[in-house]
Amino acid sequence: MNILMALSQLEVTGAEVYAATLTDRFVKKGHKVYIVSDTLTKKTLGEYHKLEFNKRNIPGRVKQVKFLVDFIRRNDIQIAHAHSRASAWSTAIACRITGIPLVTTVHGRQPVHASRKIFKGFGDYSFAVCENIMNHLVEDLGVEEERIEVLRNGIDITTYIESPLPENERKIISIIGRLSGPKGDVAFNLLNNCLDLDKYRVRIIGGKDIPEKFKKFQDKVEFMGYVADVPAKIEESDLVIGAGRVAVEGILSGRPVIAIGEAKSIGLVDRNKLADALASNFGDIGLKLEDGFDWSAVAEDVEEALDMTSDELHEIRQRVKSEFDLKNIVRKLEIAYQKQIVLKRKADIPILMYHRVVPDESQGGVHGTYVTTAQFDDHMKILKEKGYEVITFRDYAKNKFKQRFDKNKKQIMITFDDGYEDNYTYAFPILKKYGFRAVIYLVSHLTYNKWDVDNIHNPEREFYMMNRGQIKEMQEYGIEFGGHTKTHVKLSRVEPEEARTEIIESTEILEELLGEKMLSFAYPYGDLNDRVKQIVEEAGYKFGVATDSGSVCFSDDLFQIRRIGIFPNITNLGFKRKIKGNYNFIKVKREEKLKK
Repeated sequence: MNILMALSQLEVTGAEVYAATLTDRFVKKGHKVYIVSDTLTKKTLGEYHKLEFNKRNIPGRVKQVKFLVDFIRRNDIQIAHAHSRASAWSTAIACRITGIPLVTTVHGRQPVHASRKIFKGFGDYSFAVCENIMNHLVEDLGVEEERIEVLRNGIDITTYIESPLPENERKIISIIGRLSGPKGDVAFNLLNNCLDLDKYRVRIIGGKDIPEKFKKFQDKVEFMGYVADVPAKIEESDLVIGAGRVAVEGILSGRPVIAIGEAKSIGLVDRNKLADALASNFGDIGLKLEDGFDWSAVAEDVEEALDMTSDELHEIRQRVKSEFDLKNIVRKLEIAYQKQIVLKRKADIPILMYHRVVPDESQGGVHGTYVTTAQFDDHMKILKEKGYEVITFRDYAKNKFKQRFDKNKKQIMITFDDGYEDNYTYAFPILKKYGFRAVIYLVSHLTYNKWDVDNIHNPEREFYMMNRGQIKEMQEYGIEFGGHTKTHVKLSRVEPEEARTEIIESTEILEELLGEKMLSFAYPYGDLNDRVKQIVEEAGYKFGVATDSGSVCFSDDLFQIRRIGIFPNITNLGFKRKIKGNYNFIKVKREEKLKK
């Protein structure tokens, strides 16, 4: 994907650190990322372009929109992600003009006034860094709940090692944060009213200069200023006091944390206060501290913090780790980006589902799960003439799917269920004729279509499955194979252990035959539930394909991917409609109307 990150700032901010970190992760995953911002202090792998979003007068806004529209078109930007109010405003207009989606991350409370409610500027979808912000946007600015979710500002958790508590004779308390603004007021009150500066070794980490009012503490407090290796200083500490990211870093390092932010005081973060801490981004977002706040309670929190056990600290760390793990957050964003692009374009990769290919209708059988060789040849010819690139799940695993939104790119996938002999005899020569590959899902323990033949309500004729030699020959050409159970059972309607046996034993015997791991699994009859999907994932598969269920967005749920059935009644015109990419949108909309 080609991604635009938009920021407005005149000095380093948490939003910049977050955006730059995301940029590096996305670039390493194979995406192209551009950053536009007033300034950029953090080095990234993305390509930076200066744009003065903080010029908020009308001529400035017009200039920003013109720049962005040209930039989006010139660089084939497929999605924009804004991290501030000023950048979101102009980017939202540019995205509307160019027809690409905008997502926003909201890092703080927003001003509430009439114009903001009319033109929200939050784009197609929003991420709030904590629950308090999400509730604020929904309740105060009328953002629709289905267009927003909580997604923490991710942290590279591998940077913060859970080290044993230090054995400092004189306990070290590290207050981390700026010495200016509301955070500076918090630090001053801590030193002036709460902490025993003779009993503890107190350090202030952050703040370039020491403000005048802090100078009276210089004899008893260590002012360290900006520190390059904050994790190392946290590791030396017995207790960390801070808010937002600072609190998270302290907890990930296995240290007790007292969270006091510019908007809310959480106090000692223990099991009982963790939910409140997360909701307020550890004190940064919420109600402002009242003038009558009891600062003396901090002294008690300090004593309790220093008595916390390693087991309790570990428990809190595990919860915070799961919430802030950058790897998971990047994965969620990548999925969200793709979904918003698909929803905006109303199109995604078509995945075609065939079963049998036969010389004529007389050999088709009674169930109608076939096309003739003439039809299949026509279909492949249409794909070739229209410039489709036929991919498989192995291509997907190698990140080729990320190219599917590129200009003039048309990707498609061809799949066959069951593994009939006619796939080798008739479909394979046609695939080779056009230079195409496919994915074929094999029933491993049957030599013919026993499940259809034994259907007492509508019995089918016997049709043979491919043998080992035919499978190996197709594999050598580049045909990909996947799992389809031992005996073609409805997996959600059998006992869990039987479903597991059907999937696991089938996988083992096929992978032994193929000499490689299979990547995808097709649910017989498209029959599945969450338990079945979990077994498929546990069996080592990376993808699961359904039939008429699953999202219209290919990448939404990789274990329930929707396919488009191709049957003998389809005309060439109908086939052309099904491969356009928007067919599933039309079909789902039609199904929803029928339900009403």
